[in-house]
Formats: sequence, C-alpha cells, structure tokens
Amino acid sequence: MPIQLSEENHGKLLIVQVSGKLVAADYQYFVPEFERLVSQHGRLRLLFDMTDFHGWELSAAWEDFKFGIEHFADIDRLAMVGDRQWQHGMAIFCKPFTKAMVRYFEQAAADAARSWLAEA
Repeated sequence: MPIQLSEENHGKLLIVQVSGKLVAADYQYFVPEFERLVSQHGRLRLLFDMTDFHGWELSAAWEDFKFGIEHFADIDRLAMVGDRQWQHGMAIFCKPFTKAMVRYFEQAAADAARSWLAEA
C-alpha cells in the first residue's frame, strides 16, 4: 500500500508514510483515520514522510485538494520529510492552504522533524 499510518503520543501525532504514487483509493483509507483522530483529540500534528514518494495520480491530487480545504484548521503542525527538491517546493506551496505551521526537513534530519513536532 502506498500510504501507511501510525499513531504516536496517544493519537495526537499521526505519521503518514507515502511511497510510490498515490491514488484516490488511498484517501478512502487515510481520511477516515485522520477524522477519527481529530474527533478524539482536536488539532493534530502530522509527520508526512515522503521518502520514495513519486506524486499523485490526477484523481488522488483532487482528493488531496478536497482534504486540504475540508481540514484547513485541523492540523497544528506539519513536518514534511523528503529527499527531493520538488518535495521541498511542495511544502512551501501548501503553506497558504492551511493554518498549520509547516516545515520541510531533509530525510537525514527526520529526528529534528520529530523534535519539532514534540515542542510545546
């Protein structure tokens, strides 16, 4: 599966690991889990690990856009971890579309991303 989820900090931190190319069906798995955690905890912190991520099919890009609009205020902090220049650009691009604090980290700095997410 191109998307794997794991919870930390009693569900207040969601780790989203993506690989390959996302398809619309991946959002049928991700969105309900995200919404469940938001209903339990309020705003979440996300670690979006894009190592070996190759983008979205068109239908998945649409699902991602809809998710961003619907959950504009549900993310407190978003750490994006990647290993490609376009992924860094994606982190910059998404900032106006969320209330979250967004930071990009190189794969080698994944521990720093976790530390940043854990800050009060």
